[in-house]
Amino acid sequence: MLSSGNKGNSFPAEKKLLQELLLTESSDPHRICGMHTVKDGILIRVYDPAAESVCIHTSGRIFPMKKSGNTGIFEYLFTGRKTHFAYQIEKTFPDGNTFKSHDPYQFLPGIGELDLHLFNKGAHQKVYEMMGAHSIKMGDVEGVRFTVWAPDAKRVSVVGSFNNWDGRRHMMRLIGSSGIWELFIPALQEGELYKFEICSRSGKVFTKLDPYARSIQKRPENAAIIPSPVPFRWTDEKWMKDRSKKNFLKSPVSIYEVHLSSWRGPGLRELPEGEDFHNYRELAHALAEYIKKTGFTHIELLPVNEHPLDQSWGYQTTGMYAPTSRFGSPEDFAFFVDHMHKNNIGVILDWVPAHFPKDDFYLGRFDGTALYEHEDPRKGEQKDWGTYIYNFGRHEVKNFLIGSALYFLDKFHIDGLRVDAVASMLYLDYSRKEGEWLPNKYGGNHNLEAIGFLKELNILTHSLFPGTVMIAEESTSYPGVSRPVSCGGLGFTLKWNMGWMHDSLDYFSLDSLFRKGNHNKLTFSLLYAYNENFVLPYSHDEVVHGKRSLLNRMPGDYEQKFANLRALYTYMFTHPGKKLLFMGGEFAQWIEWNCEAALDWHLTDYPSHRGMQLLISELNKIYKENPPLWEEDHSPSGFRWIDCNDADRSIYSFERRDTEGNTLVVILNLTPVVREEYFCEVPEEGIWEEIFSSDETRFGGTGIANGGNIASFMLDPSENTFAIKVRLPWLGGIILRKKNCP
Repeated sequence: MLSSGNKGNSFPAEKKLLQELLLTESSDPHRICGMHTVKDGILIRVYDPAAESVCIHTSGRIFPMKKSGNTGIFEYLFTGRKTHFAYQIEKTFPDGNTFKSHDPYQFLPGIGELDLHLFNKGAHQKVYEMMGAHSIKMGDVEGVRFTVWAPDAKRVSVVGSFNNWDGRRHMMRLIGSSGIWELFIPALQEGELYKFEICSRSGKVFTKLDPYARSIQKRPENAAIIPSPVPFRWTDEKWMKDRSKKNFLKSPVSIYEVHLSSWRGPGLRELPEGEDFHNYRELAHALAEYIKKTGFTHIELLPVNEHPLDQSWGYQTTGMYAPTSRFGSPEDFAFFVDHMHKNNIGVILDWVPAHFPKDDFYLGRFDGTALYEHEDPRKGEQKDWGTYIYNFGRHEVKNFLIGSALYFLDKFHIDGLRVDAVASMLYLDYSRKEGEWLPNKYGGNHNLEAIGFLKELNILTHSLFPGTVMIAEESTSYPGVSRPVSCGGLGFTLKWNMGWMHDSLDYFSLDSLFRKGNHNKLTFSLLYAYNENFVLPYSHDEVVHGKRSLLNRMPGDYEQKFANLRALYTYMFTHPGKKLLFMGGEFAQWIEWNCEAALDWHLTDYPSHRGMQLLISELNKIYKENPPLWEEDHSPSGFRWIDCNDADRSIYSFERRDTEGNTLVVILNLTPVVREEYFCEVPEEGIWEEIFSSDETRFGGTGIANGGNIASFMLDPSENTFAIKVRLPWLGGIILRKKNCP
């Protein structure tokens, strides 16, 4: 039954608030819209310039609202009513469509004071459950709560597919002095698109992607997507429990670095029309099987955070909380991680807190001011990459970044993060000329705010998620990168050993004639091997931009190139430090990496490439089965040179030990000359056996080997030292183990 009791009501005295609403500049639309107690009763006011008519539904009755001219304001006065009551509004639009829901402006703020305090302090450890779009219940009403930080905005609105991207229709309220804007919109469902429309203090109106968006459209579109409210059902309880007790530094760690877009092309199956990538679920099955075959313990994914440009490889991130939609939904990505864990494979993500792109729809000048970045380009821009630098000294920005890390560790069970471009964060003068940077408050070049951010990041990740690993890509001599914060360090678990990588590639790229004069390139790393906890990285950066593939950097003819690369991998797997190899390197990709094409998997049809793939599998197997190769990676007690001075023959020999005293002997012969009778000291008397030779025929080698038992003999009775006589393959390496060594 329609009511005819609408007597109207004059607008309240807050004329300024009303004017701001009509000008779409309101910072508190709830003071005008929604239900209000007035002198004559209860007044309900709705503002929707797109609606033709609006009715109120309450207590089984329908009350048509009075429209005020062409203002878009509708109102109804319930005369004599004194207490608030539940109601819904039904809007009719010029095209005849109707929409019925609860009134967004009848709800109190959904953010508590403690949440606001922690956020503004930069200490909210679950900020991802507070900010962005969340499907929640307000009382018995289901809907989506939106929150965004834009302290200098004049007005912020939620716009989306549900309101025809009209910023007048869902204006948000500013909560106190927090800088946070909030609005609960009833009846919204997962899958709806949305952005924030912002009116700056200068009156400029623009739209921005939600910084905390957990799902984003596939490029080239860039709206956020309201995510599913249903949590993923994990099945990796055992993995997570075991991980929390694991000492990463005293475990075998062999990482396969992967760019998901180009790891496999349509070779897995034909892609549906319009699809250019396989999805997370298909990739999970294929990649897990491959990792089990090749023997790596972990995969490291180039950034899966959403990014608009394929050619950026993910390092120009525009979704710090959103796995890229190129391969499916957030639930699909969770499946990917869960499947890896079920197959005992760890998952590490590349993560980029150093800088962000200048795309208009993202964080730059977010509320019309330099909010996430510095205003001064001497601190706020990274010209090498054409990006903005985060303002690490602002609490809310720090909370945004740390929240992203904790989000992926928490909601996606990620096993660790490799933090990109740490050197660019540590130094204010990074890649800058004189006059292009500002010193810190002490006059130095260290970015004190960034250093504080990194320390807090590592303290929180390690304390909240035991067993996770934090890895720094850091190329300078900054001290203590992988030392605990309590000891004055930055708190990372591991650091990429860029010096080792450059020296080893420089050496192995030399013709063997010139290696004699560069012998120390392979010995120098042991002078600083224990200054940090290192990863030995042959990463994607070493096979792009004209550097050539690892195989093609090796000198000599076809056979020598393969022999050199097999020797290089033998050196890598026996040198102190955890291991990392970029995809394609395991089967000796000929050409350098192209992010727009799949790896050349057809090469594995050829014996030399298939042999290289088998060599990596065997090295991973031997590595994991022999604690001397990993247990004391970060202690001098785990390594001893036997002979590091044989430069004339380019031969290196050394021991690797574990905590039980078990020892492996490694000998590298890095000239194309077979050494038929090479005498090598061994640490113990007894029978030794060759457990690996890079020259085995199954790896593509010539078959130079030491079959059977190798008995030691007394080398020097006065010193009680022993030695063995072995054959050394050309451009190769061997690993020896005492016969009774477990």
